[in-house]
Amino acid sequence: MSTQKDYAFWVKLATRASVTVAITLIAVKLWAWLATDAASLLASLTDSMLDGLASLFTFFSVRYALQPADREHRFGHGKAESLAALVQSALITGSALLLLVHSAQQLWQGGAPSQPTLGVYVSLFAIVATLGLVILQRQAIKHTDSKAIAADHLHFQSDLLLNSAVIAALLLSAYGWYWADSAFAILIACYLGYGAIRIGWEAFQGLMDRELPDDDKAKIIEVLKSTEGVHGWHDLRTRSSGPVRFIQCHVELQDELSLRAAHAIADRAEQRLRELFPDTDVIIHMDPLSEVPAHRETTPTPASP
Repeated sequence: MSTQKDYAFWVKLATRASVTVAITLIAVKLWAWLATDAASLLASLTDSMLDGLASLFTFFSVRYALQPADREHRFGHGKAESLAALVQSALITGSALLLLVHSAQQLWQGGAPSQPTLGVYVSLFAIVATLGLVILQRQAIKHTDSKAIAADHLHFQSDLLLNSAVIAALLLSAYGWYWADSAFAILIACYLGYGAIRIGWEAFQGLMDRELPDDDKAKIIEVLKSTEGVHGWHDLRTRSSGPVRFIQCHVELQDELSLRAAHAIADRAEQRLRELFPDTDVIIHMDPLSEVPAHRETTPTPASP
């Protein structure tokens, strides 16, 4: 994970780009849908409108999450990111249901879109704009591991498939396959609903303080094992909140050590963990070997699926 300064730079850049692209695509697709009356294009427009709302919410939530800890929020404001992702999930689910109903009605009633070529050109423009945003978001996620940006990235990534499906539907409709427009819109709605469930689940896990990934926990354990003076460890607990990770555990030390010597060993372990994971809140409790509980947790808790 990057430093706090790098984290702020990347999430601000990604959210600004997301809002800009979303607003541009809403304007272009609204004009194209009014001209063509294509259900698949309405599907794309609906998704872009939700992209805009979600991106705006993420834009402000991420900035709130970046605020330092204060007297009322001693652990910071990082969970605002997970909240933003959860709101995105609800918005996407609602749009998918509305789109499903509209497309089913149009499929039942029949009819072909007008000016399908215009819809194709608009969708190609949307693919190019969205692809540029997705590449930028991928870099932001690489540097920050932000849940809010990851949710936004998943949504815009689905837009690439969505716009490709719109092009296919319009081309098929132009050759007489009129049902393709509504059928593709229904498939898109189902895909959006599936994506919303994934986003919501990840956001929920973040709000519920899910443990860090097993790979990260294995690195933490390796640091504890290799710290001179540490004879064991137990009760490792981890979580993340926005850009900040939290690590708590007990280390087992020789009974004969002075308080100063034991404190030095714990400090050394904490410093090594902070070097491995920047911007991490580490708390290590020192236990004499003779007081170590017989039944203690010494293995990583598997992450939830």
